[in-house]
Amino acid sequence: MNANAENPNKNASALPDVQSSADARHIPIQRVGVKSVRIPVVVAAADGPLNTVANVDMYVSLPASQKGTHMSRFFRLLDETRAPLCKPVLEELMRRMLATLNASSGEIEFTFPYFVRKSAPISKQSSLMSYEAGFVVSAENGVITVKEHVLTPVTSLCPCSKEISRYGAHNQRSHITIDAECAESVPFEDLIRYSEKNGSCELWSLLKREDEKFVTEYAYDHAKFVEDISRDVATDLNRDERIVAYTLQVENFESIHNHSAYALISHDRRTGASS
Repeated sequence: MNANAENPNKNASALPDVQSSADARHIPIQRVGVKSVRIPVVVAAADGPLNTVANVDMYVSLPASQKGTHMSRFFRLLDETRAPLCKPVLEELMRRMLATLNASSGEIEFTFPYFVRKSAPISKQSSLMSYEAGFVVSAENGVITVKEHVLTPVTSLCPCSKEISRYGAHNQRSHITIDAECAESVPFEDLIRYSEKNGSCELWSLLKREDEKFVTEYAYDHAKFVEDISRDVATDLNRDERIVAYTLQVENFESIHNHSAYALISHDRRTGASS
């Protein structure tokens, strides 16, 4: 019998490790890793763990003296992460990534479809509504930060159009995007709710005729500019003491223009700074 067959790792350890060799160009790389990895994940949700598929980017810094990073280790780290994704799990994943890759800084981005079951406003017909959600985990100077990301579609109706027109008003779909750094895990449903309640009207996947009548009239009675929506959502985010800092973006895909209306608000309660 081949002696190496008894110890399959013996051959592997004898192979040259090119990535760990020295590099003579002496140029550090701020980000190196893998991008657009698709993998099934479990996400912590208000109604229990949610199974979904994530798009994942993982990067570490590379010192000037090292030729390359070890790409396979990123995949092993993902495969070993079985617990539902939430702030403590993601912080531990970052610590393991830095230790495994011997890196001083890094970033991990998860983006995935997130589903919430909703009942239509009048008929109460139940259906699943999909949202874009995710996490951004970063480590710099020994500090690990986890940000929650959610993009919520809503309806917006123009107050100016309503005021100057004899009948009707132009309306459109809008995207409200929240990237929030939280002191503790905040359910995505809470961030979605802050967005939906502050649009002209929220969206549903399934609507009967009586529901369509309701959403049309509700939006007309709650006309809002992009500035109104952003300030109303920011007011709710500012009241939530779990949220340490956030960046809020609102984009109205105008139905009477070939461009969008846009607003951004960022706030950090640690410094009181807003922009």
